[in-house]
Amino acid sequence: MTSKKMLIDASHPEETRVVVLSGSRLEDFDVEVESRKRLKGNIYLAKVTRVEPSLQAAFVDFGGNRHGFLSFSEIHPDYCQIPIEDRQALVAEQDPAEKADADGKSVDDGEANGEKLETIGGDDSEEVEAHWVKPSLRRYKIQEVIKRRQVMLIQVVKEERGHKGAALTTYISLAGRYCVLMPNTARGGGISRKITNGADRKRLKSVLGNLGIPEGVAVIVRTAGINRSKPEIKRDYEYLMRLWDGIRNLTLQSMAPALIHEEGNLIKRAIRDLYSRDIDEIIVNGDTAYRMAKDFMKLMIASHAKRVKKYRETGKSLMHYYHVESQLDAIHLPEIQLKSGGYIVFSPTEALVAIDVNSGRSTKERNIEETALRTNLEAADEIARQLRLRDLAGLIVIDFIDMEVRRNNVKVERQLKEAMRNDRARIQMGRISLFGLLELSRQRLRPSLIETSSEPCPHCSGMGIRRSTESAALNVLRAIEEEGNRNRSKEIIVHVSTE
Repeated sequence: MTSKKMLIDASHPEETRVVVLSGSRLEDFDVEVESRKRLKGNIYLAKVTRVEPSLQAAFVDFGGNRHGFLSFSEIHPDYCQIPIEDRQALVAEQDPAEKADADGKSVDDGEANGEKLETIGGDDSEEVEAHWVKPSLRRYKIQEVIKRRQVMLIQVVKEERGHKGAALTTYISLAGRYCVLMPNTARGGGISRKITNGADRKRLKSVLGNLGIPEGVAVIVRTAGINRSKPEIKRDYEYLMRLWDGIRNLTLQSMAPALIHEEGNLIKRAIRDLYSRDIDEIIVNGDTAYRMAKDFMKLMIASHAKRVKKYRETGKSLMHYYHVESQLDAIHLPEIQLKSGGYIVFSPTEALVAIDVNSGRSTKERNIEETALRTNLEAADEIARQLRLRDLAGLIVIDFIDMEVRRNNVKVERQLKEAMRNDRARIQMGRISLFGLLELSRQRLRPSLIETSSEPCPHCSGMGIRRSTESAALNVLRAIEEEGNRNRSKEIIVHVSTE
């Protein structure tokens, strides 16, 4: 079996990089840039600055670069100024949802919506929304129950992007190693939808039932908790409850806007979310990072602390020593070469990400159909990997090589689905159409690699092309002619490229 290791490079304070290697092959990658701190998961004490009736939402000052967006559906009834009788009725509405969860019929079983879309992958710390029991406030308008300058405890669920502010919620969730705590929801929670074995689900529900979870708090057991004992899950739950108590105490002492809780930095998140028991060692470059990783591993899984090792090679950097740097450089390129001779081209646009599969020099098979099938199958594996590494999200359209035989299309769909099975992002995938196109949507977990490590070219405005010399020259001549016809200048001075 191929050995797996996690490398953490914190040798430069401006940037921290984490990679997971399977043998020498890059399997996962995350980066945190000091100048672009992550907001998602952070909890703030915030103040409503504007209530927008047309959007049924509020804009909230939480201390970010721009005001955050808080939808009415994401506001807990406790913040709504409504009569006590109505509040009690809203609480009563939660009971059927709680019973459904207790009967194992909740959303966490992973049923796909629609006939042709299948939901695959997904990190169980991102499943929280499916477990929220959100009372209906449809009889009210936001302007009737939420007022300007009102103070709320909010959590960032989507990062700021471009001119858009961060998306916010008042339904707080705290992710641990084995559990996700939802401290202000109805009693319920459940089991990760990725745990499908009935016996495991029954045992974990029994463990949850014996934790003594207080009223108004819910807990989800994550996939990592599937083979964990009751004491291990209980220890994680108690850690999250202590964390929540600290958040409440700090909230009472703070003035809005204020940061109340910062989601762990990249090193802590990597150990919590990316680390698994099949990773043999975690090698860390950087004294402070090594101590942080060691201490956090002792807190999460004390018996695995010995797997955290300090990088001691002085002749080469960590990433060069394990031959990772060239693989990291490759994920910035639009074109990826396949071993068969084919290649894939990635073209992110404002609306979607277009991916084109080409056979290139792939001519080993007996006929065109076999060549197309072989190339498409290889491309399916590589596309799933590249989507993870580049963190491309939103609508994605893949143009596979056309195949005549329908069962070959099914093979490619199955291969892509299997390759995406362990993706931490939630993915909805369609089927290959008559035009050879496959559409899928991928959840945005963090800013893409392009957003993190690049900026638009000032000369072409990010288009990647510019006018040819002939076209630019004619355009200048037309501008001179137009200005001359207006008879308003004695002379015209033109600055052009020396080309």
